[in-house]
Amino acid sequence: MIKVFIVDDHYMVVEGIRSLLMNEKKIDFIGSASTAESCRAFLKTKIPDVILMDINLPDDNGIDLCKEIKDKHPTINILGISTFNQASYIKDMMDNGASGYVLKNATQQEITEAIQLASIGKNYMAFEVAKTLHAAEKNETAKIILGRREKDVLILIKDGFTNSEIAQKLFLSQHTVDTYRKSLLAKLNARNTAELIKLAVINKLITME
Repeated sequence: MIKVFIVDDHYMVVEGIRSLLMNEKKIDFIGSASTAESCRAFLKTKIPDVILMDINLPDDNGIDLCKEIKDKHPTINILGISTFNQASYIKDMMDNGASGYVLKNATQQEITEAIQLASIGKNYMAFEVAKTLHAAEKNETAKIILGRREKDVLILIKDGFTNSEIAQKLFLSQHTVDTYRKSLLAKLNARNTAELIKLAVINKLITME
């Protein structure tokens, strides 16, 4: 039997999932918690196989709680459950150790399949969720196009030249070079020069030769 526990502060959601699972012969619903604190208290006495975890809780963040539980109880497999089909939430849950992500409008078959896969250490991704992630990844990896001057500035940044030195080499004002540098940081979504160079290499805009 797969022991399932739900962490969600909405009574109707808990009851809805419980009713969907009650006739599943291989699934044993062992309880629920409406807060992170009550979840922690439960885990001191019982260890479920799978936890269905809401990402928003009254006293904590379900994403952080997911990591906390996985660190303390590696054998517990966690499925994020939410009404939010957003790539950032999905990625954060998965990065923090979740075995999948289920929307609250999921069918009985989807929830059951997700639990069964999670219980044996496999990941589950609903079609809608997978589509959201794919769209986000496609957007992130869209081809980055640089102008000629931006490329010139990027190469000189890679070679270690300062804005002042780049301005002299390219016969530009220092202000113009600074504008190009800011544009490059924005286009590659980089926080600093080191990250800019790393992302430029990854995206094959420059080489380190």
